[in-house]
Amino acid sequence: MEITNVTEYEAIAKQKLPKMVYDYYASGAEDQWTLKENREAFSRILFRPRILIDVSKIDMTTTILGFKLSMPIMIAPTAFQKMAHPDGEYATARAASAAGTIMTLSSWATSSVEEVASTGPGIRFFQLYVYKDRKVVAQLVRRAERAGFKAIALTVDTPRLGRREADIKNRFVLPPHLALKNFEGLDLGKMDKSSDSGLASYVAGQIDRTLSWKDVKWLQTITSMPILVKGVITAEDTRLAIQAGAAGIIVSNHGARQLDYVPATISALEEVVKAAQGRVPVFLDGGVRRGTDVFKALALGASGIFIGRPVVFSLAAEGETGVRKVLQMLRDEFELTMALSGCTSLKDITRNHIVTEADMHRSVSRL
Repeated sequence: MEITNVTEYEAIAKQKLPKMVYDYYASGAEDQWTLKENREAFSRILFRPRILIDVSKIDMTTTILGFKLSMPIMIAPTAFQKMAHPDGEYATARAASAAGTIMTLSSWATSSVEEVASTGPGIRFFQLYVYKDRKVVAQLVRRAERAGFKAIALTVDTPRLGRREADIKNRFVLPPHLALKNFEGLDLGKMDKSSDSGLASYVAGQIDRTLSWKDVKWLQTITSMPILVKGVITAEDTRLAIQAGAAGIIVSNHGARQLDYVPATISALEEVVKAAQGRVPVFLDGGVRRGTDVFKALALGASGIFIGRPVVFSLAAEGETGVRKVLQMLRDEFELTMALSGCTSLKDITRNHIVTEADMHRSVSRL
């Protein structure tokens, strides 16, 4: 069967992967309300296309933190990619590089920063979890910088791991042939079996619950890489992130895997964009499956978007080829959406090209 859209990879991944692995990638926290809402909120945003505009040439290129990208579609950090496919993060890195976009490597990757760097040139960011042992953190950040990574995406929504019931039921643990490669030499590379989720136990033991804004400042003293704060969904935290020296903000609810009943990221985006006031770029992570979703995020003020699950599902299905196809399909759909909306470059995409539920309520209340 020919795959014609990104979502179709999920069913193939479900067939191919062991249940524990598929459930780890696919599930959200608790009732999974936010997991559904991350997708459904996009479907409540409608287009206001402009017609009779010359769309014979469309330019999707953009510059992110000074790096020129072919499109505003980037790869989010997802852990344990070798559970999906033996090539794991190597395949993802090559696919991102071929597409002219950014890959973000997870702290909990099954390939190290050095191994990923060895796949060849590419613009790569490093997602950071802050461990209780700050020497481990400092060492890891230095290694990422030495390996040519260009920015840190600091995950700030995980002082504790969210309650992912599928992982508890499956007693999730990293398969024994795999390791957290970035921590292998530090005796932090293995995950013990546990009476619930092995990952939840690992996080409880290793990740620092005292993490606060002062640590964002501390990170800037140990690296010259710009720091993106990943996991912001309110105006208040946007202002604090900027005060703390963040170079950018990633609006994220951790793929709906942390606190359930937070809004979809596309619903939180505009609040964050307004609070940022153009001082730093704002990115959207979560729920993007179509080129139309990318357009909607940009219309609401995002500088770009990150995809997570589509990467691991396509990786499981077809390895590097799958990830390349996902990036190409999203690119093609986004280009078509731009053309049909009357936009020839990213700067043409405006708030007037969409209408949200809030807009509809406002216009009704004016009548």
